[in-house]
Amino acid sequence: MDSTLARIPRAVHLFIMEITLTTPAILFPAVSLLMLAYTNRFLAIASIIRVLHSRYKAEGSVVVRRQIENLRARLGLIRKMQTFGILSLFACILSVIVLFLGQLILGKIFLGLSLGLMLTSLLYCLLEIHLSGRALEIEMEDMEK
Repeated sequence: MDSTLARIPRAVHLFIMEITLTTPAILFPAVSLLMLAYTNRFLAIASIIRVLHSRYKAEGSVVVRRQIENLRARLGLIRKMQTFGILSLFACILSVIVLFLGQLILGKIFLGLSLGLMLTSLLYCLLEIHLSGRALEIEMEDMEK
């Protein structure tokens, strides 16, 4: 068996690998926890925006304006994080369905798509975390003045 695999191009190995219905099912808890974390981030930002809105109406300061711009960018990233997370879950569910129907290659494709979408979601999360740190830097700069 090993000598047979050695003669097959590496790109084809993906399609030889065995997966079962439980393989994509491993992603369900991970995606669910990610979505919960993303929702918590969204709710926290919504709360901050409401506070800053009141502060901006009262003061109209440059710092508040910079924070609002930062939050707008973060909201966009969170929206993308959630979108790609949900699409990852859809692809994972489709993988389970087609594997259940006996379509092994299509199941592997959907599983790979699901992993790629989850990775994209995590990359947007990383960007949002960096912007979150920038928001704190803006506040610290204001306190230093």
